[in-house]
Amino acid sequence: MNIPSELKYTKDHEWIKMEGEVATVGITDFAQGELGDIVYVEVETLDETLEQEEVFGTVEAVKTVSDLFLPLSGEIVEFNEALEDEPEKVNADPYGEGWMVKIKISDASQVDGLLSAEDYKALIGA
Repeated sequence: MNIPSELKYTKDHEWIKMEGEVATVGITDFAQGELGDIVYVEVETLDETLEQEEVFGTVEAVKTVSDLFLPLSGEIVEFNEALEDEPEKVNADPYGEGWMVKIKISDASQVDGLLSAEDYKALIGA
């Protein structure tokens, strides 16, 4: 299982890559494996400002639909539109082409509350 050490993680199985004030967010390798084949990613919150832990979209797999929770407060400034036609990118490359949204964060102190790769491995028992 792939858990890149340079990323941050949430208990909701999302990863966060910080670049200045912008956070790229997706779901982890563990999460996509648990969900199975992803058939649809829906994000209707583009250009909206949401609080940490608010639902920003959903991931639909063959067996289930899961809410996506915003890991950091801020404005959703970009959605990975490639996922509209190829949601399977989340399964094939969750930390690369399978990213979901970019957030312009509004409270940088929230980053300190995210899990490290080691903490996330402990959470999932890896």
